[in-house]
Amino acid sequence: MLFSDIDYLDSDFTIKHGYVGVTGDRISYMGTSAPADLSAYGSVYSGHGRLLMPGLYNIHAHAAMTLLRGYAENLRLQEWLTEQVFPFEAKITEPDAYAATTLAIAEMLRFGVVSVSDMYFFDSERIRAVGDSGFKANLSPALNIFDPDVQFQDLPECAENERLVKEFHGSEDGRLLIDLNIHSEYLSNPQVVQAVGDQAVELGVATHIHLSETRLEHEECKARRGGLTPAAYFESLGFFRQPCTAAHCVWTDPEDWQIMIRNGVTAAANPASNFKLGSGFAPIAQMLEAGVQVGLGTDGMASNNNHNMFKDLYLLATVYKASSEDPTVVTPAEALAAATINGARAQGRADCGSIIVGNRADLIVLNTDIPWMKPVSSQLNNLVFAAQGSDVVLTMVDGQVLYKDGEWTTIDIEQISAATQMARDRIVSEL
Repeated sequence: MLFSDIDYLDSDFTIKHGYVGVTGDRISYMGTSAPADLSAYGSVYSGHGRLLMPGLYNIHAHAAMTLLRGYAENLRLQEWLTEQVFPFEAKITEPDAYAATTLAIAEMLRFGVVSVSDMYFFDSERIRAVGDSGFKANLSPALNIFDPDVQFQDLPECAENERLVKEFHGSEDGRLLIDLNIHSEYLSNPQVVQAVGDQAVELGVATHIHLSETRLEHEECKARRGGLTPAAYFESLGFFRQPCTAAHCVWTDPEDWQIMIRNGVTAAANPASNFKLGSGFAPIAQMLEAGVQVGLGTDGMASNNNHNMFKDLYLLATVYKASSEDPTVVTPAEALAAATINGARAQGRADCGSIIVGNRADLIVLNTDIPWMKPVSSQLNNLVFAAQGSDVVLTMVDGQVLYKDGEWTTIDIEQISAATQMARDRIVSEL
């Protein structure tokens, strides 16, 4: 496909105009004029009233929790988790998880997301959903530890982690990657954390955790672990030897940021989820200033309610100005970097996240010929502060158009929506 005569977001986060060509799964051409041989690109996409940009990378989600959209509301995190979420999740079956994960993927594609870092159960069904849809994902098998004495080698997850990595890491032409998971400090024990860290090193894969999401989590960890914060706890056990995505980081402090920087830990900001659950305001501006790599995530649908990352992008670029009382922090370029290139880096996708010849063609097109994107003083500012997720009219993953103008090319949206609704209704009736 040749994107013709179109505005596009360059790798330096400026808006430029020209031609971008895709051959196979790669960006093969960029220029101010059309390439000489148009036949090499198949179809031509007119760029009039459109803007081309890298797809969004959602680096913290629980896709199958789409089943819980609107279910557990107006509760504090621990009550929400233990009294509502855990009992509901105990009723989810494999077909339920497949349908809900596929519906979440459809929603993400609709809003310009090309890849997700997904932490959950039902690994075979999540793998199948990714394969069937053509989406990208870093899937981490959920590991929640309630027994303080259990050893990792005695858990089925030990062998399962190894099997998943050996069979599926890098499959689907690299679209599917496997990360390892520890849910959090409070749902872990030291010997398991250390063993999973060892396994990640041995298998050469990244990790995914929740970190300092609430004040209670942060302070109880210090009380339990001899004054160590969650970040210090994980570092002390060697867990950060492989690249790690740490979700939330709301109550991290300057010492934690240095731990993250020296260990290559990416902070996955989840502003909508943190605000809705009353967890607080992550120190995003301060983390960026310190040099922490920050990405962006939606979290699960019981704590955010949609996978519209343009909403999270807007929150990232606005709310932390208020929480830091400084309107100059979290610039549009920094917010867009969090949603694109930083997310791709966090997922270990070095050839993704920006419009550069040779990169994988993970691209989205926005309609800019709409009232709320006019007039144009700065299209970059409009993209962050005015654009809506519903403005996305095309989503391409590895050169394949998976969503265009209200249609999904790999997902039967009516069938998958109905299956998810039926699963939700059955589960609620069983509770």
